Order: sequence, then structure tokens, then C-alpha cells
Amino acid sequence: MNETAGGIAVLPSADRESELRDAVRDALARRQPLRIVGADSKHFLGRSIDAEALHVAAHRGVLAYEPSELVVTARSGTPLAELEAVLAQEGQMLGFEPPYFGPGATIGGTVACGLSGPRRPFAGSARDFMLGVKLLNGRAEALRFGGTVMKNVAGFDVSRLMVGACGTLGVLLEVSLKVLPRPRCELSLSFEMNPSSVLDAMQAWASGPWPITALAYDDRLRVRLSGNEAAVQAARRRLGGEPADGGADYWRALREQDLPFFAGAADLWRLSVPPASRLAGLPGEWLYDWGGAQRWLRTSAPAAEVFAAASSCGGHATLFRTATASAVRFHPLEPLLMDLHRSLKAAFDPDGLFNPGRMYEGL
Repeated sequence: MNETAGGIAVLPSADRESELRDAVRDALARRQPLRIVGADSKHFLGRSIDAEALHVAAHRGVLAYEPSELVVTARSGTPLAELEAVLAQEGQMLGFEPPYFGPGATIGGTVACGLSGPRRPFAGSARDFMLGVKLLNGRAEALRFGGTVMKNVAGFDVSRLMVGACGTLGVLLEVSLKVLPRPRCELSLSFEMNPSSVLDAMQAWASGPWPITALAYDDRLRVRLSGNEAAVQAARRRLGGEPADGGADYWRALREQDLPFFAGAADLWRLSVPPASRLAGLPGEWLYDWGGAQRWLRTSAPAAEVFAAASSCGGHATLFRTATASAVRFHPLEPLLMDLHRSLKAAFDPDGLFNPGRMYEGL
């Protein structure tokens, strides 16, 4: 019988490492590229690739959880909802508030895509919470990097390298993550504000003594306060504003791109820029998250213009969703960075088995 955690059915733990290793060996012998698939909830992210599917969702289960140490280790196919339910029973959570983009999202896919939710600038990114990984490289070798404590890094931190690599360097088997206590109290406020004043207000509030854990702007400026009740209520009195419609549901909808803004027909771009940056000249509709550091743009502007605008202020852009299958998705790399990417790919996956071309052509 399946157990439950927080009302979510928890399927039995299953170790499929040997089957995955055999599948990689077979693909290597046939020189057959592989497309690593968990729940496929983030299939839209990156370039389309022609490769044989390697399914990892059956490799699942929470292997170790030490609430007193704020550390959890799980197999890559473990559903994100199941893992978060286990943490919630102990009053804890994944601090980077990852998006699902689908009900079956796995922790392996979450780490591989490296996406973080509204809490990211105030608590840290997915990479900041990574402690260790176990993976299969392109030679079907199981390698372990990092550990389950924060002060375990000597030299190059390979485990964090896997965050956001989109599966191009190996097949994640296990991940170890730092977790955080859940806040005792949360409250969301909203403010009418002139768009020209929004970035200044965000900067002032983000650097102030407020227990802010989310800061976004679409039609209104929205703030989430988290912490003990006394601190949250004191901040509410000082900041003013109105209780935000939807409260926690708004931040979930923002994280999962369920807001009306994300339903537009034009290409959806994600720009990561310094929070105070002024991006002039790009047409379209904007939504600000992360206190202005993450900006969503609906536009029909050419990719070259969007990439150039992000570069001009020291940031980068990603074409997040588009109907054009052949479009360039990730920000073009400088030659030295591209050489580094090629070197890493050659070290972990010399025959180019895993997700070839998912991020950049030829990688």
C-alpha cells in the first residue's frame, strides 16, 4: 500500500540505476543520442532535439532526510510534489520555490533546468541549495560529487555545475539539497504605482529591513512578507498597501506562469538583468519579478535585439516559449565561454550522447 505525505500518495521507492546504466551503455555502443526525460514538464525549454528517449521517472524515492540538519537526498525521478509534501510534514521547504510546469515534475528535472521561483532573490537560487549529486556520465560511469553538508567543497563544485545544464552533461541519479524552515506567517500586499516609479520602489524595499520574500509588478506592485507574525505585521503597518487579491495563489500563478500575462501569443522572453536596469527600446508587454532582476517580456522583436538589450546592461536573455522550433533559445556565448562549455561537454559526455544541441548547436 502506498504511503501518504501531506495528502499526496507516495509511491514505493525504486532503484533503477542499473537499468539506466545499461541503457546508456547500449546507446554508447550504438552511438545513439539520448533525450533525458523525467515527466517532460519542461520539454519547451531549449532547442528541440532528435534523440531516443531515456526515461528516468521510475528511478525514485527519498533516500535520506535529516530535518535537524536541513538536508534531503532523493533519486532524480522523485516527483517534486511528493518531495515537498515530505518536507512540509516537518515544517520545511525547498527554499528556491521551484516551478513545476506540470503535475508530474521531478526533482531531477527541476535541478537540471535550474529554475527558481519568486523567493529566489531573497533566499537563494536552485544552485545555492545544491549540496551533491550522483550521475551517469557519457561512459555509463556512476560518479558522485559533493556531499550532504554545506562545507564540503574543495576545488571545482561539480554538483552545482549540473544545475541549469539541461541534462547535457549527464543523467542525474540522486540530488542532495539544503532545505529551509517554512515561515510561520505570510502576507501579501499590493500597491497602485506609476510604472516609471516601480524599479526605484523595488530597489528601496529590497534593500530595506523588511521580511520580504517576493517582489513583483504587473498591473500593481505586489509584495510578500514572510517570517514570524510580529515581524510581518510590523512591516505591514510600515509599508501600508492593501491585502493582495489571491494572496498565496498569486505567487503560485506567477511561478507556474498561469497569470493572464503568460497566455499571450507573442514569444515569451526571460531577461536576467541588474534590478535597477532601464531597458528602453524593446516593444511589448512586461512583467517584473525578483525585484526587477527577472523580467518577462512578450514581444515580436527579433532575437538579436532582445539579446543585445540584455547584454547592454550586463544581463542575458532566454527565449523561454516560442512557436518557432528552430529559434535560438539561449543567450549567445562569448568565444571563451563557448570553449569552456565544449571542454565540459567533452569531459563528461565525450561522444555527445546526452541532450545534444538542447542548449547550443553542437553541444
